[in-house]
Amino acid sequence: MPPHTTIRWARPEDAGDIIKLIKGLAAYENKPQSSIKITEADIHRDGFSEPKRFECLIAELNEEVVGFALFFNNYSTWEGRPGIYLEDLYVDEKARGLGLGKDLMAALAKLAQERDCKRLELSVLDWNPTRDFYHAIDCTHMETWLPYRMKGAAILALAAEAPDIAN
Repeated sequence: MPPHTTIRWARPEDAGDIIKLIKGLAAYENKPQSSIKITEADIHRDGFSEPKRFECLIAELNEEVVGFALFFNNYSTWEGRPGIYLEDLYVDEKARGLGLGKDLMAALAKLAQERDCKRLELSVLDWNPTRDFYHAIDCTHMETWLPYRMKGAAILALAAEAPDIAN
């Protein structure tokens, strides 16, 4: 009997599985498990309460959670339209090769279309072999754009210099 696969919306009771998949992604990226700070309470607060800070699709294999796509909205000033930013896409090793990654991406593309989003954006580590997968589904590597990030002490230091925001 062929395996049964499903793509569905994440539910609050999936919080533990989402964290397990995030930890699987960290291991895949050779990051220490101690780098994962997210908790089930964070998942519940930010994914299942208002305001929602992210949405999540779940991939199942024979009713077992084996993958996820966690994303949020962004906005293009040039397009004058919303977009979707894919923060994480991960399928557990035991479920790879069954098309679940492509199914998750296709579901995101359908959501983008339904929501009148003009862009579906993501970042991929330069060494990641899944870059071939993204190229195969027509994601374009934006060679002229470089990712930047500010965090922790840098945010605090710059915030200390901020003027008051007028109404």
